[in-house]
Amino acid sequence: MDVLMTTSWTTDQVLALAPDASSAKSGRDLSNKAKWVTLGQRETAIWGECQGSGSKPYRTQVDLSEPAFRCSCPSRKFPCKHGLGLMLILAADPGALPDAAPPDWVAEWLASRTERAEKKEKKAAEPEKPVDTAAQAKRAAQRDAKVAGGVQELDRWLRDLVRGGLAEIASRPYSYWDTPAKRMVDAQAPGLARMVRDMAGVPATGAGWRERLLERLGRLHLLLQGYGRLESLPAETQADIKAAMGFTVAQEQVLAETGVTDRWFVAAQRVEEEDTLRVQRTWLWGSQSGALALILNFAHASQPLDVSLVSGSVLDADLVFFPGAVPLRALVKTRRDAVPSLSDIPEHGHRTIHAATAAYAAALARSPWLDRYPFALREVCLSPGDERWEVQDAAGQALPIAAAFTQGWRLLGVTGGRPVTVWGEWNGLAFLPLSVWAEGHFYALSGAEK
Repeated sequence: MDVLMTTSWTTDQVLALAPDASSAKSGRDLSNKAKWVTLGQRETAIWGECQGSGSKPYRTQVDLSEPAFRCSCPSRKFPCKHGLGLMLILAADPGALPDAAPPDWVAEWLASRTERAEKKEKKAAEPEKPVDTAAQAKRAAQRDAKVAGGVQELDRWLRDLVRGGLAEIASRPYSYWDTPAKRMVDAQAPGLARMVRDMAGVPATGAGWRERLLERLGRLHLLLQGYGRLESLPAETQADIKAAMGFTVAQEQVLAETGVTDRWFVAAQRVEEEDTLRVQRTWLWGSQSGALALILNFAHASQPLDVSLVSGSVLDADLVFFPGAVPLRALVKTRRDAVPSLSDIPEHGHRTIHAATAAYAAALARSPWLDRYPFALREVCLSPGDERWEVQDAAGQALPIAAAFTQGWRLLGVTGGRPVTVWGEWNGLAFLPLSVWAEGHFYALSGAEK
């Protein structure tokens, strides 16, 4: 494995930070040292001045400890092409950035970051303001009443749909699904709204769509029935049902729990678009605990996403998990400075597809509303397949690769047709590769498709 310390980066890791494909391309164009007037580094900070079309060069600086970016260019993308270009130079040739004392514009930025961090720690240590429990209980009761009404209404709609059969569903307009989904938004059950809207496109997925739609209808029915007798169920099942419905757990409440201490390998990352919201999904694996963890981050429109978790890096930290029968979603509670290398991470993952799908089945039995599950498949090969790409293990078993995946030929080029370890997401129907380990090297596969 490559040794990846805080200041050691690969090209793939840098490109995984790109907000979109055009930024990745522009960043590559700016990885030419000749386009930079000055370059420098000191400890975890790097900086440079890049000559643009104006009279003054753009001042670009990166704090690699998170990483965090700042640039004087007018771009609203984060990181901008100059930040990517500067980091690509570092990845290709660390010696190209000479060790030097930070200029004033870099030193001031670093000092301001330190000051903000100290204020944040001080504020976190302050006693919490008393909570108006009466008002809180009143709001909770009002929402529960709205959700209960929405559940009854959706249950009637679902029964009418099943009673009428699936034969005519394919000819239904989008409004057939959108109307009850909007009603669930009004009932403050956004999770139900998402499940209904997701079903609208199933009839257009080709052969077998009826079985796939029926499976989703069954999960929705199970969720409605579970909510109807919520108090009689185990605490972890209650947590899963409420999460699927769209209830949230305050991060402060989760952070108050005891964390799991480990060296967490940042195995894969993906960014999805949901209306005006961008959702960043980062999968971690604990080298000692063997625990799987999902870190979610959200950003509206052009707001920046968190870039502190870099695919292929290692995080020495305490993670706390949201409640559930299969706890996956987590928060970083405490992060330490010492970051081990990838050589400290043992080989992990399933050697056979049968073992991977069995683990998924076991998780699904405990939490039927899992919409995706992390797979680390060892010693698998990539194949174009008859109709779509697939991954195949030594026993000849294969998983279809999601049609949305467009880097099949790149993955084949990386692997050279040899068995490798691939990390990705399985949704019960298709596997989406997100990263690969080939001959001791790590490659992120999703960055350019954000």
